[in-house]
Amino acid sequence: MSQIISQSNALAEQIYHKVKQDIFDFYLLPHDRFTETQIAERYAVSRTPVRDALYRLQREGYLDVAFRRGWTVRPLDFTRIDELYDLRVVLESAAVERICARPDTPPVLESLRRQWLVAEDQRESEPQIVAEMDENFHIGLVEASGNREMLRVHREVTEHIRIVRRLDFFKSARVEHTYNEHGRILAALFRRKSDDVLLMLRAHIGQSKIEVRKISLSMLADARRKHGQE
Repeated sequence: MSQIISQSNALAEQIYHKVKQDIFDFYLLPHDRFTETQIAERYAVSRTPVRDALYRLQREGYLDVAFRRGWTVRPLDFTRIDELYDLRVVLESAAVERICARPDTPPVLESLRRQWLVAEDQRESEPQIVAEMDENFHIGLVEASGNREMLRVHREVTEHIRIVRRLDFFKSARVEHTYNEHGRILAALFRRKSDDVLLMLRAHIGQSKIEVRKISLSMLADARRKHGQE
């Protein structure tokens, strides 16, 4: 019996990650509806692990469920997204201050410098890859602070705004601006110019927050179409 439960839990974990990734990759958009049966058939599993996975995603704020209406991808809550962006600013600003107070240079910063301070012809242009790089840049800043609880919370925030952040990188101009801004932030950080870093970081995140407000369902649908063509 315990083996059966363990297998069901493992399947539920797999389905949880697959459905969440479908949301992040624009295969499932806000307001999209589906049933447990559809998910079970798609992944060739029973409905029990599917149900467990979907209720977990509901608790985390990704899905809604209604009696006899099935499951729905939760609409974008721009008020909550604004609050998460504000929390990012708090966490990353605190991380910068801690980094600048350190006598050493954390290895993660050296790794970020190698990735972002490159010639223009060596820059990545594929939107999904740049989006992941952008996440890792900001996570790396918090990691370099040495505060594990700040890093844990920051990772959670990052995941909850992932879908809207990824849309940013379907615009080539945003990719270019991100490389330039990350490069300037890192250069100032290595010089321990905390005030300069904080000003640039807050402007950088603030601009991303402004771009989020421009998101529409048609933009999400367009992103799904483009992703499906890759």
